Amino acid sequence: MLCKLIQQDSISHQQLTVEGDTAVTLHRTLTPAQVISWLPRSATPAQQDSAVQAHFQPGEIHWSNRPDTLHLPGHDKGRNLLDINIPQYYREGFFSNDTLFHPELPGGRYGVAGDPVPYSVRGDNVITSILLVCFVLAVIAFSITRSFIVRQLHSIFHLPHQGTSEVSETGTELRFLFFLVFITCLLLSLLYFFYTVNYVGHTFILSSEYHLIAIYLAIIVTYFPLKMLLYSAVNSVFFDSKKNGQWLKVLLFITAIEGVLLFPAVILLAYLGFSVQNVANYFTFVLIIVKILTFYKCYVIFFRGNVFFLQIILYFCALEMVPLLFLWGALDITANMLKVIF
Repeated sequence: MLCKLIQQDSISHQQLTVEGDTAVTLHRTLTPAQVISWLPRSATPAQQDSAVQAHFQPGEIHWSNRPDTLHLPGHDKGRNLLDINIPQYYREGFFSNDTLFHPELPGGRYGVAGDPVPYSVRGDNVITSILLVCFVLAVIAFSITRSFIVRQLHSIFHLPHQGTSEVSETGTELRFLFFLVFITCLLLSLLYFFYTVNYVGHTFILSSEYHLIAIYLAIIVTYFPLKMLLYSAVNSVFFDSKKNGQWLKVLLFITAIEGVLLFPAVILLAYLGFSVQNVANYFTFVLIIVKILTFYKCYVIFFRGNVFFLQIILYFCALEMVPLLFLWGALDITANMLKVIF
């Protein structure tokens, strides 16, 4: 029945085409909905499409030749901004550089930029975490090696008798000493960093304050092994190996004590707002106490049987004070080389 209907429709289509303008007008009023309505309800989409294609043929598209009126009266039609041949005044305007008019341009900030917040250790989470970890580890190590610390303090202020055997240190106690010496180096680098920020300059060629502190730490960590190497080289010429080893252990312990005494200075300066001048006075006091203690142990170990004060003074100045002055000079030169000079 569907084939018959298509044949009838094609015949009627030919009849309408043969007839005049009236038939063509009737054919144009035909819609696809009317064609589909002629088909039974059981017709498939393919059959519906075939029926529509049989009644309708694509015709030629006729574009409008009317002029574009979407511009100002008395002016030519608008120009395409993407055309490379248009004059420059078409591209530029009052809103040409406005970020709201051009979303592809960066917006930036409005208003006046404020002064940056100066650096402070109080707000530095990294330095705070390092100091906290060092403090916790030092407390744990102190609780483990308490007897060793008491024995070392007793040996500093107690003169041993001739021929008395000494108790040797264990590996854990020596590692504890080296750990305290490293903390001393870290605290000294932080104190000199505070001195640099307050008296040398605030701006450096480095990208972060951590780099400057790391450079100071590397210099100070290098200083202590070189000083002990110098002591070993000189003492091996004039004294026996037993006194030399005893002196190196005492020097390690005195350096560790220096770090313990400097820890409150760093805490007071960084978190409690103490002035740099008061901390500098405290550091000078601690340094004098440490040097006096070092001078005393040097006399006890090496020069107790010989009363040559000029010799011990020369020995102490050459091996203790001169390296300290070299360390201060190296830190000062480093700070002046890294600061930005405006």
